[in-house]
Amino acid sequence: MDFHDALAEDIRNCAARLLAEDVGPVDITAQLIPENQVGRAQVISRELAILCGVAWVDELFRRLDPRVALIWHAADGDRIAPDQPFLELEGPARSLLTGERAALNLLQTLSATATRTRHFVDQLDGTDVKLLDTRKTIPGMRVAQKYAVACGGGTNHRIGLYDAFLIKENHIAACGSIEAAVKEARNIARDLTVEVEVENFDELDQALAAEADMIMLDNFSLEDMRAAVEHVAGRVKLEASGNVDETRLKAIAETGVDFISSGALTKDIKAIDLSMRVIEVQEDK
Repeated sequence: MDFHDALAEDIRNCAARLLAEDVGPVDITAQLIPENQVGRAQVISRELAILCGVAWVDELFRRLDPRVALIWHAADGDRIAPDQPFLELEGPARSLLTGERAALNLLQTLSATATRTRHFVDQLDGTDVKLLDTRKTIPGMRVAQKYAVACGGGTNHRIGLYDAFLIKENHIAACGSIEAAVKEARNIARDLTVEVEVENFDELDQALAAEADMIMLDNFSLEDMRAAVEHVAGRVKLEASGNVDETRLKAIAETGVDFISSGALTKDIKAIDLSMRVIEVQEDK
């Protein structure tokens, strides 16, 4: 399954799962509202953000009540300003309120990932370095957060354990050597990328000799990163990883590495402050 297919499946499954956990058999509070009432609502952000999650919210309301019409005034990847109404909803008032929290939960999480990614990417402006995500995602949100990283201008690393090799310390110990691990990876799937994580220059030379496709410099100092770039001299792509935060991004990029990966894009996020306001309610004629 390619990422496009995985994304479509995730959108369907995620919407169904969120409605099941929040609504259950029935929204009892929504029963207080007359069944024939229709409403109009707006969704705003209380802070500057990068929007992400449109397709998930569309699918959520399609499943909940297809009579609800959604009018988007921004697209995934767009910058939204505080108090800017970026979504209008029209339809049965019960359904608007029933779907509110599930929709906002999706938007606030995915937009937080996209926003943090854009913040990191902006700091790399003027360099050729690509920002990579990791597998340190919220459980059950892997594909959605990977999509959000792309919306924020980042680049997806491997989606899971199945689409690329990343040979780490424990793999090397179990296989006996970097050479043995890379050789076995080639035997298993010659068409997949083979990346090796190294912690020192001796391991760097072993990964070069084994002809890895990429090498991850794990927790290298800035000085050692610069030395590694000079030593490798373009023979293989280098990724910097470990203790990557916004205070070190530009300095790491200036060492000459090709990629910087950061788990902070998906795990160290603060939900965007969103709000849905009902602005009109009337009886359906």
